Amino acid sequence: MPSVIAAAEVSGAEAIHPGYGFLAENADFSEICQANQIVFIGASPANIRLMGNKSQAKKTAKKFKVPILEGSEGVVKSKADLPALVKKIGFPMLIKASHGGGGRGMRIVREESELESQYDLASNEAVACFGNGDVYIEKYIDSPRHVEIQILSDKKGNSIYLGERECSIQCRHQKLIEEAPSPVLNSKIRKKMGEAAVAIAKGIHYEGAGTVEFLMDKNMDFYFMEMNTRIQVEHPVTEAVTGIDLIKEQIRIAHSKKLLIKQKEIKYFGHAIEFRINAEDFENQFMPCPGPIELFLPPGGKGVRIDSYIYPDFKVPPNYDSLLAKLIVWGSDREEALCRARRALSEFIVDGVKTTIPFHQLMVEEPRFIDADFDTHFVETFLNGQE
Repeated sequence: MPSVIAAAEVSGAEAIHPGYGFLAENADFSEICQANQIVFIGASPANIRLMGNKSQAKKTAKKFKVPILEGSEGVVKSKADLPALVKKIGFPMLIKASHGGGGRGMRIVREESELESQYDLASNEAVACFGNGDVYIEKYIDSPRHVEIQILSDKKGNSIYLGERECSIQCRHQKLIEEAPSPVLNSKIRKKMGEAAVAIAKGIHYEGAGTVEFLMDKNMDFYFMEMNTRIQVEHPVTEAVTGIDLIKEQIRIAHSKKLLIKQKEIKYFGHAIEFRINAEDFENQFMPCPGPIELFLPPGGKGVRIDSYIYPDFKVPPNYDSLLAKLIVWGSDREEALCRARRALSEFIVDGVKTTIPFHQLMVEEPRFIDADFDTHFVETFLNGQE
């Protein structure tokens, strides 16, 4: 952090955009920027802390009448509280790290005999990953979909939603494919979810871009999961179907302190899908594959966007996120987007390390994916069927 602040001061920068990495949800960094009269293009320290604490975020959602899953009232303070929670929630239940994310510090419990051991595992993993072992517990939904709402908001009470993103294709709670709009949502549910997300943003006087994430069951009932107080990796699909540059709007809000776009101005055009190109071996449980990039030839053409930072001779490190690039395709409808994806994936060349390109090529030919017949467990069941 000191190096980033020093670089801003030397260059005369008025603001810092933290991207979607480590610093984007770091309340201390946001405060340091303020202390040095540098604008942090992101959420306030208070909102980062409030919504970064998953148990507090859940309380906040409940306060604004957003549907939540039944669970513990905040952090579970000790294993002595577990029997009462079993009686209240029942099985299956989910133990989650209060300060966590990315699936770490998370355990599914299906019977009482494994409850205490899974509680210890979740808490210990949370300490190792996040430096805090606090966990909370909620009812577990079998076979849910993961749908998130993109919002823009200012502190003056102006908030809008820019539709949803379908994020159910994931492995170990790490997203692999995202698309907008969700192939299963109708306009009524979209409006209901969007208004729930906006209620949270307005309620906490949120500023900037954010994402409110929901789980959706087979009855299309949805429940608040968490809020990410930053721009998301998958934001380009929303940009593709709305025509709105989210980063530009983040900067505009940070500069003027006012959101200029009205909800009635949001229109949706076509369908967009993002494929995360990771340095991972999908045939070996998505094991990271660090090493040197020998050749990098991304596809192009109409309706194809590539976001990347790599180049030939770049060395993929073993100690950071394995994301190498994002392939975003747009079409007039989902069928056209999938056709464009097949062509782009067939032309995408990354030599030197194993990547998720072959996995995505399987996905776009898989009948259940084409028919949007999937949930958050789809990848696991698909790979088991490949063995």
